[in-house]
Amino acid sequence: MTTTRYDLLVIGAGSGGVRAARVAAAQGHRVALIEEAYLGGTCVNVGCVPKKLYSYAAHVSEDVHLASSFGWDIQVNGFDWTSLVANKSKEISRLNGIYDRLLNNSGVNLFWGHGRIEQVVDGVSEVSVTDSESAVQVLTAQRVLIATGGTPFCPEFPGSELAITSNEVFDLPALRKRVAVVGGGYIAVEFASIFNALGIETHLIYRGPQCLKSFDADLAHAAQSEYARKGVHLQLNNNIERIEQQGDGFLLTLTQGNTLCVDHVLMATGRVPNLADLGLENTDVQLEDGFVKINERFETTEAGVFALGDVRKGLALTPVALEEAMVFVDQQFNSSERVMDYDNVATAVFSMPNLATVGLTEAQAEQKCENVDVYESEFAALKQSFLETDDKERSYLKLVVDADNDVVVGMHMMSADAGEIIQGFAAAIKAGLTKQQLDQTVGVHPTLAEEFVTMRTKRGVQE
Repeated sequence: MTTTRYDLLVIGAGSGGVRAARVAAAQGHRVALIEEAYLGGTCVNVGCVPKKLYSYAAHVSEDVHLASSFGWDIQVNGFDWTSLVANKSKEISRLNGIYDRLLNNSGVNLFWGHGRIEQVVDGVSEVSVTDSESAVQVLTAQRVLIATGGTPFCPEFPGSELAITSNEVFDLPALRKRVAVVGGGYIAVEFASIFNALGIETHLIYRGPQCLKSFDADLAHAAQSEYARKGVHLQLNNNIERIEQQGDGFLLTLTQGNTLCVDHVLMATGRVPNLADLGLENTDVQLEDGFVKINERFETTEAGVFALGDVRKGLALTPVALEEAMVFVDQQFNSSERVMDYDNVATAVFSMPNLATVGLTEAQAEQKCENVDVYESEFAALKQSFLETDDKERSYLKLVVDADNDVVVGMHMMSADAGEIIQGFAAAIKAGLTKQQLDQTVGVHPTLAEEFVTMRTKRGVQE
């Protein structure tokens, strides 16, 4: 058994952990990073990146559908799931290699194994690392950063062990004919969209009346209508009571009394902090609703132990963890008084169609502002023009404005490339964008995004 002392020891090589480790090491500090699964965390391996790649695959089906209206004669011979999985795995391996090189070039000492805090004495932590062969090393550090991210939560009920989560869905050995996705959050609607577009009979089961309940209500309603229009079978105000094996598939009994026969069951019912066997019982670290309790300097209630990313309560987004890591390093090693700003963080849902949002929902704005103006627009995009049907994909855009100072406090959209579009507007909102400034901005024509600078009529006001 060996003991080594570090300035910073990070447990978890996800986005936030890697960023904190390599930036601190690049500044000349002695840094160790412990990881037991893979570099890049959930986002790179079983989250954002593979999900977006699969979303691209799904969008191809819509482009093929539109192709003939633009004069293309295209024959499709089918979809090969195994090719998509293989290409995804190749890309993830490439990204893992990049992370490895970044850490190595920064001077981070990488330890493969499970990290566990054994004790904290006078602000100095002793952490054990147990590798796959049960060999143990002991490291000590002035600062331990918990950045172990989150893990899928699957409620227990009869047959729940037969379901899969987002950790397994990317590597299914085969994609069969029928799938049930359980949940109403962004992971659930994204996978429902992907499966549906790939030609799979898709059922989205959600216990509430409206998916995406944390988003603006009008945006969520518009999105849910589009999911149904595209062919996703919505089972709202419903849930799974039990799963039973039936031949090669599964029989689902739902709480409303109806049944479904499917080939895959994906539980997308939320995520919880990944805190298993970290040795927190050996510290004074306190939890808050199951999350690590921290202050604005990422300090836990144990001296010398810090936390950031999805283990703390708040926004569970990769870019947030990355920025938290930069703030943390500045605070700890550069005497910075800067704190993390969680206001006006943009986010996107890569369903079909895409959703994107920044700032307050209308309901939130009504709670914070004395007077609120709302502007909205709904239409079929130009790309849909040649389709000889009235059943076309709709785009929806919404502005929420503080009427007393003209500041745009919320921006929400459902459209193709919504995530790409919202990024620029997010910077403007961060800078204090007003509705007048939007009105004075000349739009790029013809684009979806120009609609944001041409909306002049308040909701409820006749033109």
